[in-house]
Amino acid sequence: MKIAILHDTITAADAPDAQDVMAQAAAVARALRSLGHTVSRMACTLNLAAIQATLRRGQIDGVFNLVESINGQGRLIHLPLFCLDAMAMPYTGARAETMLLTSNKTLAKGWMTAAGISTPAWIGPWPGTGDRRRKPTSQRGTWIIKSVWEHASIGLGPHSVIENADHAQVLPLLKTRAPQLGGACFAERFIKGREFNLSILAGPEGPEVLPPAEIVFEGYTADMPRIVDYRAKWDTAAFEYHHTPRRFDFEASDADLLTRLKVSARQCWDHFELQGYARVDFRVDEAGRLWVLEINANPCLSPDAGFAAALERAGIAYVEAIGRILADGGVPHNAVSETRQPAMAHGRS
Repeated sequence: MKIAILHDTITAADAPDAQDVMAQAAAVARALRSLGHTVSRMACTLNLAAIQATLRRGQIDGVFNLVESINGQGRLIHLPLFCLDAMAMPYTGARAETMLLTSNKTLAKGWMTAAGISTPAWIGPWPGTGDRRRKPTSQRGTWIIKSVWEHASIGLGPHSVIENADHAQVLPLLKTRAPQLGGACFAERFIKGREFNLSILAGPEGPEVLPPAEIVFEGYTADMPRIVDYRAKWDTAAFEYHHTPRRFDFEASDADLLTRLKVSARQCWDHFELQGYARVDFRVDEAGRLWVLEINANPCLSPDAGFAAALERAGIAYVEAIGRILADGGVPHNAVSETRQPAMAHGRS
């Protein structure tokens, strides 16, 4: 089959988080070729008509979607998927509507709340009217200011955590910080506690929740917020990068917690009608309550990222996972070996 990998347009001047999509595209291309497919790569721009024309000329059978932004804007992530739907082109991962819903973090939080999925309280977004539909909280507490659209911890750092503040104090900060956060941001109640990532992979018998991973904040002092910020993910010279490992081994006392995390992750998959693969990020507070932070409908597929690490822990070969993602997108593919070989993975989440 002829498979086109659609990804962001990247230049040498782009930041490490943007450059990473090229590592993903290279790894996915190798896996697809090993499955017997003919592979091409296409950079996605706002000239979506040209992309449609190129796909038609190339007689492409399906698209492996790795688009995370267009023109550096995460808020445009869903546009190529609507174009693929319009031409009835099979593609991997979440459908266009789901990608739009999950990529807008406050919209996703509203859907989680409506479904009874616990997510931290929030203020904003700015700009927007989200607060007008909810009763503002007057309680003081700790908040973290995040981008509405951008992922990969863009704009996150120690300055993002606001201590001992109420709604009236937080709201003006959103307008001030929005330009550094993709133009739109919100404040979320900061949950002090443990952080978990749960990856999910489609399979012939339905979605498979992969082994839970916990992010460990090693050597963090009392004045350092325990968050996976931009430096922890991308700055190889930073303390945070080298002191936020993930772990998959837990004490027996965590058995119930791990079960509840898996159940909640599967609930998110079902409620948002996810496809192919996804990751759900959690915080667990000191009382053991689960809080869903974000649902990532297209988590990083680089061999050194968290999804590949979860595959390795589950004993699922990277090539097999790519085949399963392809199949769940409705793209025919050659059968992969039933023998489960570990994927090579380490590094960031």
